Amino acid sequence: MVFRRLVTLLGLTLVSMGVIAAPNVILVMADDMGYAQTSYYNHPVLKTPNLDAMAESGLRMDRFYTGAPQCSTTRATVLTGRTNDRTGVFTVGDAINKQEKTLSQAFRNAGYTTAHFGKWHLNQVHAPQGNPMPLSDPHNPGELGFDYWLSETNQFNLDPEFSRMGTVEQFKGESSEILVAEALKFIEAENEKDKPVFALIWYASPHGPMEAFDDDKAPFVDMHEFSAAHHGEIIAMDRSIGQLRQGLRDLGIADDTLVWFISDNGGLPTFGVTRGSTGDYIPGVIPDSTGHLRGFKSSFYEGGFRVPAIVEWPGHIEPRVSQFPSTTLDMFPTLIEITGLSPDDINRVHDGISLAPNFKRERKRRKQPIGFRVLGNFGWLDNDYKLIYYRDYEQAFVDGSFSTELMESLTKEWQLYNVVEDPSEQNNLIEAKPRIAARMRSQLDAWNASVDRSVEGSDYPEGRVLPLGRENPRR
Repeated sequence: MVFRRLVTLLGLTLVSMGVIAAPNVILVMADDMGYAQTSYYNHPVLKTPNLDAMAESGLRMDRFYTGAPQCSTTRATVLTGRTNDRTGVFTVGDAINKQEKTLSQAFRNAGYTTAHFGKWHLNQVHAPQGNPMPLSDPHNPGELGFDYWLSETNQFNLDPEFSRMGTVEQFKGESSEILVAEALKFIEAENEKDKPVFALIWYASPHGPMEAFDDDKAPFVDMHEFSAAHHGEIIAMDRSIGQLRQGLRDLGIADDTLVWFISDNGGLPTFGVTRGSTGDYIPGVIPDSTGHLRGFKSSFYEGGFRVPAIVEWPGHIEPRVSQFPSTTLDMFPTLIEITGLSPDDINRVHDGISLAPNFKRERKRRKQPIGFRVLGNFGWLDNDYKLIYYRDYEQAFVDGSFSTELMESLTKEWQLYNVVEDPSEQNNLIEAKPRIAARMRSQLDAWNASVDRSVEGSDYPEGRVLPLGRENPRR
């Protein structure tokens, strides 16, 4: 009770500052869920009643962007508030620099118990044979500020194995529901100790390989098995969202808990792909996962970055729909402001802004643009306009097979779109709006120079990047 008395005294000060003292914070992330894959966006076949209810009672963010169009890269932006290249996560499967200041460390320093449940993917691409994540892994969640973790390096489906603090356990059932059940047990135990919780619930759904219960696939029996299982995984994930929301109500802490739901990148493409490494054919997802947006996962078009996003905090956030451009880079600065974390616990060189003012009322314009950078592709989003330097990888597929030769023959080009008037990005304005393009290019160049310095370690006390303790071919 001593901790809660201290929090109560602190709360009198924080409330006067517009800060709510010590709410539980739960960040929930889907894996490869596209912008259009909810029924609140009128998906033609999916029904997501629990996400719909969450959107109706929370802040639905219709222009929310992931920090990168890939898995690991976005995860790094959530934990640090910094674009992925600054953190050493240049692409999928890269290990994050352990010199980074993380959101989990900030919450721990503020007196929270911190926990990670589910997919991690900030250590490596593939788990060691027979072990989802050993305690000896130098980048396990415990090494990045988490007091408790039930995790897997990468993918899992039905009847998953997870590593509980380094010890492997076999579970029976649907993975999304298992993660929520485990998280609720943990939250209940910590709240009985009067300890607030910061938790990540990072699903592996609806990422391939797909596996879903027959009942969850039943509405999609007329589809190819791949699409049926993909949509079945979303049905189960949505059900787990309902279990999380109900569980918080049953514990009597729903009003004291902020839940923020997002996906890690855009959805899967409609066209099939043949893996060059194995020759396996992976069908496309039908219906379209990104709706009216151009592009899919890994793309620098809107479909690669824009994802479903909802923040629910009963009594603190008025339900509405926001069109304010926001990003995973904003999550850390936002949580600093609304929960009273120390501003010293985020790297002074970061890329996001606090969205706390937008939780209260809609702001018209974003003052700080959003930068994107992955493997030599660049993007700069300034309110209505997005500038990209990119070559469209979808043009490198021939009859479903990716052609490296064709990809290398494609040239990257500067493209400018008004993504509010033209969300499908059909009208390239690079020649029609030269002044806007030149201004944004200049801003992007300056930002890139800053990121280049970060890559060399200039933002760390040591002035350099220390050895990771594992191989990274891009170092």
